Amino acid sequence: MNPEIENKIVARGQEFFKSIAGEAPSIFSKGHWTGKVMDWAMKNEDFKVQLFRFVDVLPYLNTGESLQRHIEEYFAGNDCEIPAVLKWGAEKSGLFGGLAAKVMGKAIRGNIEGMAKQFIIGENSKEAMKSLRKLRKDGFAFVVDFLGEATVSEIEAQAYHDGYMEILDAMAAEQHKWDCLGKSGNGQDWGHAPKVNVAVKLSAFYSQAKPQDIPGSVAGMLTRIVPIYRKIKAMGGFMCIDMEQLKYKEMTIELFKQLRTMDEFKDYPHLGIVLQSYLRDTENDLDGLLSWARAKSLPISIRLVKGAYWDFETVMAKQCGWDVPVWTQKPESDICYERCARKILENHDICHFACASHNIRTFSYVMETARELNVPDSRYEFQVLYGMAEPVRKGLKNVAGRVRLYCPYGDLLPGMAYLVRRLLENTANESFLRQSFAEGKELERLLENPALTLKREQECSPVTHPAKRPSYGNLPPFKNHQLIDFTIPEVRAAFPKAIAEARKSKGKTYPLYINGKDVATQDRMTSTNPADPDEVLGQVCQAGRTEIDMAIEAADKAFLSWRDMPAEKRAEYLVKAAAIARRRIYDLCAVQVLEVGKQWDQAYNDVGEAIDFLEYYAREMVRLGTPRRMGFEPGEHNHLFYQAKGVAAVIAPWNFPLAISVGMASAAIVAGNPVIYKPAGPSSIVGYGLVEIFREAGLPEGVFNFCPGRSSVMGDYLIEHPKVSLIAFTGSMEVGLRIQEKAAKVQPEQAQCKRVIAEMGGKNAIIVDDDADLDEAVLGVLYSAFGFQGQKCSACSRVIVVEPIYERFIERLAEAAKSVKIGPAEDPANYMGPVVGPAQQKDILKYIDIAKQEGEVLVMREVPQKGCYVPMTIVAGIRPEHRIAQEEIFGPVLAVMKAKDFDQAIEWANASRFALTGGVYSRSPRHLEQARREFRVGNLYLNRNCVGALVERQPFGGFKMSGVGSKAGGPDYLLQFLDPRVVTENTMRRGFTPIEDDDNWVC
Repeated sequence: MNPEIENKIVARGQEFFKSIAGEAPSIFSKGHWTGKVMDWAMKNEDFKVQLFRFVDVLPYLNTGESLQRHIEEYFAGNDCEIPAVLKWGAEKSGLFGGLAAKVMGKAIRGNIEGMAKQFIIGENSKEAMKSLRKLRKDGFAFVVDFLGEATVSEIEAQAYHDGYMEILDAMAAEQHKWDCLGKSGNGQDWGHAPKVNVAVKLSAFYSQAKPQDIPGSVAGMLTRIVPIYRKIKAMGGFMCIDMEQLKYKEMTIELFKQLRTMDEFKDYPHLGIVLQSYLRDTENDLDGLLSWARAKSLPISIRLVKGAYWDFETVMAKQCGWDVPVWTQKPESDICYERCARKILENHDICHFACASHNIRTFSYVMETARELNVPDSRYEFQVLYGMAEPVRKGLKNVAGRVRLYCPYGDLLPGMAYLVRRLLENTANESFLRQSFAEGKELERLLENPALTLKREQECSPVTHPAKRPSYGNLPPFKNHQLIDFTIPEVRAAFPKAIAEARKSKGKTYPLYINGKDVATQDRMTSTNPADPDEVLGQVCQAGRTEIDMAIEAADKAFLSWRDMPAEKRAEYLVKAAAIARRRIYDLCAVQVLEVGKQWDQAYNDVGEAIDFLEYYAREMVRLGTPRRMGFEPGEHNHLFYQAKGVAAVIAPWNFPLAISVGMASAAIVAGNPVIYKPAGPSSIVGYGLVEIFREAGLPEGVFNFCPGRSSVMGDYLIEHPKVSLIAFTGSMEVGLRIQEKAAKVQPEQAQCKRVIAEMGGKNAIIVDDDADLDEAVLGVLYSAFGFQGQKCSACSRVIVVEPIYERFIERLAEAAKSVKIGPAEDPANYMGPVVGPAQQKDILKYIDIAKQEGEVLVMREVPQKGCYVPMTIVAGIRPEHRIAQEEIFGPVLAVMKAKDFDQAIEWANASRFALTGGVYSRSPRHLEQARREFRVGNLYLNRNCVGALVERQPFGGFKMSGVGSKAGGPDYLLQFLDPRVVTENTMRRGFTPIEDDDNWVC
């Protein structure tokens, strides 16, 4: 940067600080309760976490008992430094202590609600108008943002729209009473800005917005945004479209462009959009918008912010295996902000600039850059958040004159979520306000060029020590395949292309694959698209007993050489197979979309899990393949090692047709056991994908044999065959128990006991506690119950709701279920598709009839007539003894149960013969701990959905009637495919023995 300009920026900043010397934002004032609490929060990270979580749950604590209990849970105990004012409210002893706690609890609620109200202009339009009048009297303009809960249904989206219309009506009635700010005679503030200014968050206007369906999402949002902007235009007002999480960015920019070019609005310039400088792509987005505006000859306005979702975006990226989309060091965002600000100011003829910040360095930079570029005052303004940085906004008004306050308005419930974001912003170590007013950092650092700040921080930044990941021979540490990121346009485009390519293979005949060769049979099964049964995808050859004998003979012949191959070499084949699947991922997805009706994300996650199994089990076998010394006494060596069991029968399901097939088959193969693989009938073409993958990977003949067939013809024969040493099965409880029974009987010439590994399903429950975050609980239950039409062994089929929150929860859940779209899985707009086939359709419809008899139907959706569809069904009034609460349905049917308290909810959740997955939505630390102890399932999920276990991170499997064997994707799984051996050698000769370094020897 030009040193002269940099000096001017620093000088202006120093002048700014001087003008507000001795003042501090009210939130940092230690003379008030809020200031004291903020001071404690900045000094103690544990308290800060507890405080913010308590603030988040507070609106749900509607009784004195629940308030008192949560204060105790969050703030009692000696393990956390708690301010005395909160600790008194948390500690209860005797009658007087209980009374004191109630009084103090009420005071704590009042103080926190008062803190929240500090950041919002009112809970209703009357309060809001009063606040706006005062702001304008003080010389500040405003932009109103209507707060709202997360929109989970179309009825909520409409209510959000109506709330905006209400506040617009109130402003329309008031604005003629407001004097113009600045010296203006044309009815506009400062001579150029509309008095009414409104910000909108697009996701709240359409509950079905999702990045895989940009056109549909934009269309849905526009239906409610257009009437609002039309009304704003009629009022002569301005509308700014806020930027939210990254997943909404592309649709936000697209909607802005469409709205700006509509015939009724293209001559009305008062429309803006927000860009976030913490996103790495923001400069590209800015360039695109400026180029677009010039090409269309349409003036635009951009509000530039740092960004409010840094933690969320970073955590999601790390969890999903994506590149982190935000700058990871605060000065990088500041650098980006200054570059973008300059670029906007350089294009002031086409783009108005709203500089939104609390950073005095930023304000000074913009002012001096605007002066350097001769930017008219009418082409830029400054914005700060209402309730924050009062001295900054005051000083800014004195210097710049044009200051607009961002004013949230609405109910206290969403206001608390907004408060948490503001508290996080104020107490972050990098917060300019904290550094300026709470810590009193020297001006030189506060006004420093962010490029210099970045360099300095990088030179002295502490070295972190993340947990060391184990390596396996020549293989790097295991890493999950990334989850799908639909914000990438190429990813979205890949699906229609791959589906079209898959359709070119329609009518193909798929042979068996035995001993490295294709084998055709006369018996064929037709595979069709469940969304359109008239669409024949292919003919699959069926194995009979003769073909099973051929396959077992080939596998038995291959066994000895495959068993004795070093574990590292066997693992290499799996790593090759993983690379092949990774390269062909969209082709493999497309077949699932068509053959079993998996939605895009569900299909991708299935293939991703298959890749994970290949990579993880390869590494696990390298680990297990290294003999381990047992004991360290001198004079003897004891080595534990493993060998393969023999021929493995792998009997796979259709619901995770590639992932579970690959998981069971690859575990057997890498452990040294040749495989006879029987895919489920409805997903046989998906199953053939294993043939293509393992053949290309170069597996030796006989190690993998593909034998689809009719269970009635060859199922029992395969299970009972004397040369089959182990059976890996995933499917229904009834079939799993039958396999165990058949396998337990010793056949003539059988040389060993058969090992059965069986995952058999569940009747999974999610508990919704009385303090649960319903925004998360509703969507989590909906996805757990109806993702892939509920055809998952992990799916939620029971939701147990604690009584105080029951009515509120079922109302929102029912409306959310009524809002989703149902249709073919290949259309990304559809949330739910067909079930896998006519037999499944028939069974589910029977259970829906039972549900109607046992409970009260809350939701029963209309579905397409053609195809294997069943209604999305939600039934209330269900009790533990009902069949709907006990029997696995494997379809989109959800039983809703009302429990009197959390103890009963746990009792009912456990009242099933299954124990696979479960979930709890609660913000009670005590209840979450109770669930850990008492909710007895194989995989328990707290405050998230109960599906989608990831290999290694969440090893998957249950007990009771949910299965026998260890967890798939975990460190014990391969042991089931192996026999352990120990060799003991006496190393002493004539009283002499070599002493090893690790011997337990005398010193």
